[in-house]
Formats: sequence, C-alpha cells, structure tokens
Amino acid sequence: MKKIVVILLAFVLLITGCAPSFSDQDEAIVDESQEEIAEETAIIPRYSVSDTEYRVLIDNELSKARGVITNQIANRIDIDEVEEGLKRHSKQYYDPDRFYFQEGQYLTEDILYNWLERYDEEEEPLGLNPAIEEEYNKEQEENNPKYLSHVLEQNYVTKSEDNVVELAGISLAIAMKSVYRFQTEKNGPDFYKDISESEMLREANSISQKVVTRVREIEGLEEVPILLSIYREASQSSLTPGSFVAKTTVGAEENSVGDWESIDEEYVLFPSNYAQENYPDTWANLNDFESDISTYFPNYVSVIGKGFYKDGELRRLTIEIPVAFYGKSELIGFTQYVYGLVVEGFQNHYDLEINIKNGDKQESLIVREAGDDEGFVHIYR
Repeated sequence: MKKIVVILLAFVLLITGCAPSFSDQDEAIVDESQEEIAEETAIIPRYSVSDTEYRVLIDNELSKARGVITNQIANRIDIDEVEEGLKRHSKQYYDPDRFYFQEGQYLTEDILYNWLERYDEEEEPLGLNPAIEEEYNKEQEENNPKYLSHVLEQNYVTKSEDNVVELAGISLAIAMKSVYRFQTEKNGPDFYKDISESEMLREANSISQKVVTRVREIEGLEEVPILLSIYREASQSSLTPGSFVAKTTVGAEENSVGDWESIDEEYVLFPSNYAQENYPDTWANLNDFESDISTYFPNYVSVIGKGFYKDGELRRLTIEIPVAFYGKSELIGFTQYVYGLVVEGFQNHYDLEINIKNGDKQESLIVREAGDDEGFVHIYR
C-alpha cells in the first residue's frame, strides 16, 4: 500500500486579483511507495486557496490516465465541469478539512481505453459500450450508440498521527453522452443521434455496476468507499457544460450499486430563449444590466452570462463584457460604473463574477461572493 510521510514545507499560491485563504493545517509530504522502492517525495501544500477547497497531493505520481479525458470528451467545458463537479460533490463525503486530494492512481490509460471500446467477445471483451455487428452501419450505430465517454477517478487520502497518508476513498464520474456522433464511412460526413436522459440513465446504471465489480478486483481498491456519479455531457458545440444527474455511494465492504440520488443541477446561457422561458427573473436582471451598459458604452458587443443552478436556485453567475478601450482611464471609469451596477442591481445570494475584456485580453475583474454586500475589483496592469 502506498504510504506518505509528512514533512513541513511552505507552499504559497498567488492568483492575480485573488487573495488565498490560508489554513494552519496545510503540510508537505514524502511518498513511500512500495517497501522495495526508494522513498519518493511529495507535497501537501501548507496553504489552501480557500477554506472549502482540498489541498492537493503533489508528487511525481500524476494521474495514471492522464490525457485520456481530452481524447474522449469533445467539449472542453465539459472536461472542466466533470473534473471540478466531481470534486464538488465529493466534499459531501470527504471533508476538505480532513481529506487531501490526489489524482487517480488506479485506473490506468490502458484500462480505460479498453473499457471505453465497444464490447467484442473476441477482440475487446472488456468494452463497456454496446456491441455492433458491422462497423459504419447507420442503423446499427443509431440503435447502439456509444453511451460511455469516460470514467474519471479521483483519490482522497488522510494522514495518520505517524505522518503516513493512505487512501481513504475514491470518487468516480461515469461520463455519458447526450448526443452520439458517428460516421457511415471512413472520413465521411458526421451523423448525430440524440440520447434521451432516461435511456442514458438506464445504460449508466448497467455500466456503473460493471465498473464497481472491476474496481473491486484492482489491488488496493478491494475495501475502500466509492462515491459513484453520473455526468450527462452537453453537445459538442454547447457554450455551457452538461451536468451531474445522479450519485450513490458504495460502502467499503460492498460490491454492488444501490439506489441512486437524483442531482438537480443545470448551467444556463444568457441571453437565450431557454433562459427567458425558464429563468425570467435572472434574464430580466441581465437585460436591464445590458441596457445600462449600452447607455454608458454604446460600442460594446453584448453581455454574455452563464448561470449555475442547483435545486432550482441560482448559485453562481459568470458574466463576460467584451469592450474596446482606448485608454486606461476609460477602462477604470467603465469598471467603476459596472461595479456600481453590481452593488445596486444584483442580489447577493449567489456568487457573482464579471470579466471585462478587450478582445482576448482580460482588462478587469469584479468578484462578489454569496452573502457579501460589497465585492472585489481588480484592474490588470
């Protein structure tokens, strides 16, 4: 079993415009992998960027499946959300005050690529996607889409009194497609098959049970708690990510998947017809905000907002304002004006972030955390 011995080492993380929240408990570590292998050094940062974030175990053992996710999930924002969202849901089971985060160490690149293939009794008996008899057959592709895109592993470890850190639990995200893209001839045109959520969940449940059975056969994972979650991807061209739709836990001595708990999360793009119909209050708020900005700065392009909703409530709103500036004074004045609109026009029950950009260049940042009456403003130099 991998062991990690703690040593003290300062680690300071600086983010432009953001002040980290420091914790007295952050530490650094030494990794004693196998008894016959020389001792390896690893670090637990002394400081955390916030009270709610995990301190990340830093060593030379990067994810054993590094790079697989970028080859399997087509939308970059889906990749970010499945990674960060799984970590967010893990906090309910692995308290950041007690557990440290480590990239997956057990599901290797070879294992995952085998699992993500179509089932073939002779060539790929480990494939978790449906079998087909004939490749490039349109009817078979439509009736048997590749549902599974990826299985993301995250490890959570704890430190004992004798400065040894050991695996305490793992989290797995089963990433499933909402749209299956396929071809009927090599290098031919793309065809698309929409996958309903009910169909996706049915397949995800079956896949999840197989994953748990196989995970229990991996040395070191025979008796660790598992947080299992299902992620529904957005379409490849979507400007907002998909979302987690269900989760369950598998106890340390359990080998089967029990009942699923539904997750009500959603990312919403503003402006959009969907946002206007389903979230009219936020849509109207942003519409008024855009009108106020156009009064001050008629040459701007448009306000773009992305809202994160949980259980029907807005939890985070990120806004991008693209504007062409011709001087620093103009930028400062505009940022001050926007900040005034934030204080006067936006409720404070959700996190708010506003990015003011000139082309691809970030010019200024306004951040206000939920519950705060005032925010933080940074103008980049």
